[in-house]
Amino acid sequence: MKNSYHIYWKHKYTKIRNYLFLFLKWILIATSAGITGGIIGSIFSLALSHATSFRESHSVIIYFLPLGGLFIVFIYKITKMSEIGINNIIESIRTSEKVPYILIPVIFIATLITHLLGGSAGREGAALQLGGSIGYNIGRGFRLDKKDLHIAVQCGMSAVFASLFGTPVTAAIFALEVISVGIIHGSAILPCLLAAVISSKAALMAGIAPECFPLDSIYALNHTNFIRTSVTAAVCAVVSIIFCGSMHRSEHIFKKYLPNPYIRIFCGGSIIIILTMLLNTYDYNGAGMHVIERAFDGECVPYAFLLKIIFTAVTIGCGFKGGEIVPTFFIGATLGAALGHIFGADAGFYAAVGLISMFCGVLNCPLASIILSIELFGSESLVLFALAVGISYILSGYYGLYSSQKIIYSKLKSKYININTK
Repeated sequence: MKNSYHIYWKHKYTKIRNYLFLFLKWILIATSAGITGGIIGSIFSLALSHATSFRESHSVIIYFLPLGGLFIVFIYKITKMSEIGINNIIESIRTSEKVPYILIPVIFIATLITHLLGGSAGREGAALQLGGSIGYNIGRGFRLDKKDLHIAVQCGMSAVFASLFGTPVTAAIFALEVISVGIIHGSAILPCLLAAVISSKAALMAGIAPECFPLDSIYALNHTNFIRTSVTAAVCAVVSIIFCGSMHRSEHIFKKYLPNPYIRIFCGGSIIIILTMLLNTYDYNGAGMHVIERAFDGECVPYAFLLKIIFTAVTIGCGFKGGEIVPTFFIGATLGAALGHIFGADAGFYAAVGLISMFCGVLNCPLASIILSIELFGSESLVLFALAVGISYILSGYYGLYSSQKIIYSKLKSKYININTK
């Protein structure tokens, strides 16, 4: 009896010790990813900010966009990174695909050139690639097995995303949710959240303010707001399909008719210059954060969202580097503001609804979208934002920006489907 009692407590002690070891291991890995991601993400954010400021002060630099494109193709060729992108980062979390160190400086430089010279792109696509490479190589340094290495990649993605946007909870949930929609692995929640929090704090220390758009009005749930929010979300869901289709189709068309990557990116850069000159505005070059801010004041042309789709599809489709999430913010905010004017309501509030609806529509991440609404706009109108997310998620179908993203369960009924987004 005494011997069995001893064995029982020895077994309990071993289990507790193993749990404690795993807990401390992930604390150490997440902290490493958070610090590294915070430093690199902050440098990246500051570099993009200075590049944008320089371009806005010297608008003539946009004429060098085609030449910048040639240099981007060149550095991707010599580093053999031509086929590496965000889809590879997503695949690395489900498979044993490697994420090389060299991706960090390559995507950093390429995205910086795109923003400096006026390509229409965001920054988070590069952030996810930077973060994925950071997390993967930190995991390799800790000699993690394949399963744990996947979590390390997600930690890195969370960290750099959080350092750029200052939304740590959204960053963590997004990294967990975007890979396989419908499944979140609980073992990754704490590491990703800790990495994101540490990284966002590092960004604050570097003087990078988090994204935040205080709303002038707080809308309660009543039948009028219910209908307006539902209509906005439904329209954004349709536009999200158009945006995703445009992004995929433009890349296909460029590669089909201009198979040489140097000619392809030079022509794409030239198209952006021509469009900019024809419109006589630089609103659609770069990320367009200033336009997003104006949309919350109700100041935007009603077709701005459509022009941004065209500019971004050409920029990314021809081979320039960057991301699609900030352009998604742009499209959603300007579309929502336009609908707000049609409703005769506060354009700023519906710009927020549009932004959140578009984010969910193109990324298929409803939980991250709801949390993003809180971190960007506060929780006062949470019910309406959650309503918009639910509608956009269902009506956007199985389309998405990232072709490696999987939808595990049907959006319409409790059914396992496990399909890639279109």
